[in-house]
Amino acid sequence: MEPPDNPGESPVELTVENVESALYQLYFDPDMERKNMAQKWLTQAQGSAQAWQFCWALLSPDKLPEVQFFGASTLHTKISRHWSDLPSDQHDTLRMQLLSHILHFSSGPRMVLTRLCVSLASMALNLIPQAWSHPVADMVRAFQPQKPAFEGSPGAEAPQDPQAHCLALLELLTVLPEEFQCSRLAQARRTQLRGALSAEWAVVCPMLRQLLQSQDSSNQVKEKVLRCLSSWVALDVPLGESHELVQDCFAALSNPELFDTAVETIVNALSQPDCQRYTDALVNLMPLVLGLHDQLKTAAQGGDMETSHGICRIAVAMGETHSRVLLEQLDHWQEYLALVNMILYCTGIPGHYPVTETTSSLTLTFWYSLQDDILSFEEEKQAVYLQVYRPVYFQLVDVLLQKSHYPSQEEFTSWSSDDKEQFRIYRVDISDTLMYVYEMLGAELLSNLYDRLGRQLMDPQQSAIWQDTEALLFGFQSIAETIDVNYSDVIPGLIGLIPRINISNVMLADTVMYTIGSLAEWLADHPVMLGGILPMVLQGLVKAELSVSSVSTLKRICRECRHDLSPYAQDILSVSQDALIKEIHKSSQCMWLMQALGFLLSALPADEILARLHSLITPHIQRLDTLAQHEPDPTNKPSIVHILGMMSSLFTTLDINRQADDLEGTPSPRLTPSQNPVVVVLQQVFTLIQTILSKWLDDSEVVEAVCGVFDKSVRTLLHDFGPMVSQLSEMLGQIYSAYPQASALDLARQMVHIFAGDDHHSSNIRGLSEVLTTATLSIFQQGPRDHPDIAESFMHLHAQILKRKPDLYLSDQLDKKALFYCGILSLKFPETPTVKAASLFFTELLPRCKDMPCLGEVLQRDGKLLTETILQAVGGGSPRSLTEHFSEVLLSLNRHCPALLSQWLKDTLQSPGFPSAQVSTEQKHTFTQQLLREQTNKRRVKEIVKEFSLLCRGLQGSGYSEY
Repeated sequence: MEPPDNPGESPVELTVENVESALYQLYFDPDMERKNMAQKWLTQAQGSAQAWQFCWALLSPDKLPEVQFFGASTLHTKISRHWSDLPSDQHDTLRMQLLSHILHFSSGPRMVLTRLCVSLASMALNLIPQAWSHPVADMVRAFQPQKPAFEGSPGAEAPQDPQAHCLALLELLTVLPEEFQCSRLAQARRTQLRGALSAEWAVVCPMLRQLLQSQDSSNQVKEKVLRCLSSWVALDVPLGESHELVQDCFAALSNPELFDTAVETIVNALSQPDCQRYTDALVNLMPLVLGLHDQLKTAAQGGDMETSHGICRIAVAMGETHSRVLLEQLDHWQEYLALVNMILYCTGIPGHYPVTETTSSLTLTFWYSLQDDILSFEEEKQAVYLQVYRPVYFQLVDVLLQKSHYPSQEEFTSWSSDDKEQFRIYRVDISDTLMYVYEMLGAELLSNLYDRLGRQLMDPQQSAIWQDTEALLFGFQSIAETIDVNYSDVIPGLIGLIPRINISNVMLADTVMYTIGSLAEWLADHPVMLGGILPMVLQGLVKAELSVSSVSTLKRICRECRHDLSPYAQDILSVSQDALIKEIHKSSQCMWLMQALGFLLSALPADEILARLHSLITPHIQRLDTLAQHEPDPTNKPSIVHILGMMSSLFTTLDINRQADDLEGTPSPRLTPSQNPVVVVLQQVFTLIQTILSKWLDDSEVVEAVCGVFDKSVRTLLHDFGPMVSQLSEMLGQIYSAYPQASALDLARQMVHIFAGDDHHSSNIRGLSEVLTTATLSIFQQGPRDHPDIAESFMHLHAQILKRKPDLYLSDQLDKKALFYCGILSLKFPETPTVKAASLFFTELLPRCKDMPCLGEVLQRDGKLLTETILQAVGGGSPRSLTEHFSEVLLSLNRHCPALLSQWLKDTLQSPGFPSAQVSTEQKHTFTQQLLREQTNKRRVKEIVKEFSLLCRGLQGSGYSEY
């Protein structure tokens, strides 16, 4: 079908023909640009006054469904957004027309009928309660058989299809509460409407009951009744008035065609928190929920996942939403216990989640709710409940461990990666639940797990399958990971049992590793047990499939137990070195492994560290040296970055001073900074690093990796890094001047932080700061927009200088005016981190202006520009999320130069339309007064600036102001 002439070209008269033409273009024209033009024109057409008229013509019976749908949508747009344009004397006519058309379209098309129903619902919301006091009764009357829609209504004829009209009425009653829920309404109006609609429930409820119980009602009608009830339930209609209707819904569960909708409706009805006020209604519904147990079992045993899932949802909705109320019904305690057992059955439903069952995960939050409610009772009452429910929770632990079982290795291999990931997350949820249940069951739970594990591993008659052992260890680890088990008397026995486990299965071996890791703190207090357990970890370390678990466990042991690892150091180092050279592990695990070895080395006797450090890193340094001899080649880069990363990771944790601090009181020879093993190694490889840099200077990844080695060393060694400051400052200045990169500025900031106050190094730090500043200022002169990372790091560096060594600003080599201007430019960046850093720079600089005339002069001259920049950003020039950072600079200005700020605000805000045409002169004046009053209250200043920013953007009071 050829679309008529293009109505997207403006101006086009608003006629029915042109609207149709645009609709043809929108739906049938393959050209996206023409489609978009049509869409834009049609949106404008909907907003026009003529739309009230042309929408009816589009609803003619001879039009295409797409055209009729647009007509109905236009009606809804007019009623919901332009209601005030319609004179009140036309309200009755519109109502009659709408009802008449709904009757006409009751047989379809469905999409048109729904839009018309939504339009009438929107109209009702505009008229209730003053101008239309009983809308539902009127609607029901209008759809009665053999009666006109309204006396004298145009086009109202005796209905031809009672079922279609019944469905149309149900559609109308369903969308009425939905339209209320999604309308933007003032709070007072929302409350008024909610009350008026709830009062209408007295008319809706009996009608729905009658339709649901009637033998004559088709499945289609019954499904619509269920959906209608769901819609009204969301208005919090009282369960006390509707519980009989909810009871009727249970009958629909035996009808396969209605099952899903009935489940949804019952769950919605039971999940309303307000139901708790209607205890009798809940108690009356309980036998119906319990009555589903047989249907649940049949479905579970027959593998009918949908049915078991639905019934489980109902049981959980009943049990979880109302656990406290139902616990307190002492006359019905056996019924509630039966419901809890029904939910326990759902938790343990046969099958492997998520492949052959998807129900068990729905129940996990229920166990939290029930436990919280039991433990919230006062002590005497709690004891009674614990007597009943502790046995249930012990059963729950058995069920959860059973559900955490892996399938066979063969079956697990056949699962999709998505199913494996869902199963992993499911086990994390089970782990969290077990940890929580420990609060209720306490030490007895650990003893229980230990006894079962002992029976499995010690009894020759027990040929335990690996999944049973894995599940018990998984339970142990879940609890030990977050709860202090140091006082548990079963841990020594567990540590004794672990070496007896055959770790030939990967999943079991993984869990063994994680379990050992979770007991690292206990091992630190009981180092005598290390000898039995470490060989297992080292055995895991050489297997690629155990990479993550074995490396993370070794790292935890080396961190927690480092003072007791001296006898095992040689074994750990040689197995680790072997794994690194054979490249068993991926890069990230190699980094963890190096961190582990850093912890290990730092706790060794001082005279041993250097030799062991040399033997560990020499093979890697030799490899790096070989790579450095070649001309830059992209295939070599990953290896260079990897080796530098391993050195960084090692130096992050290799801290001999912490060792000395940890062992305070015991004689431990302190090394001088120049003897520090890390410094010795860095000095030995410095030339090699310079060679690498000279060849890879323009590669940010390599430069970042080099800076990372020194950055981690500075952070760990602190003042012990001193012997390296001079040569590193010189090298940093050279590489940055040749090829500026943010990582060099970040490293310089660390050096400023630690050494700026040290007279011995001050000249190096001063020289480095000046070189970096000169090079960066030239970037700002050329246009820094493409370098937000450099602008951010530069601002952070100068904020640090101002904080640690402000007298560097007395140097003639630092151009204060240019730096101030760089700060202003950085405030204009769209990147949040850059703006944040620039704000920090100004909050460090402004307090110094009073004592440092050179800064005071710059502020006097350019403070107005700073103020103007911030106001422009607040007024809409920058994202709203940054407003908080700008408010901190304004507070600092007001604290340190209030008189100047007052003048700058006055000068800048008097410009018409600045910072936004949305704010009046009076609003600008109010903002100025409010701001100038606050010199200390940071929270209040943030509120004032946020409020002004919303005004400038026209969002004040729009509902968006909360986001």
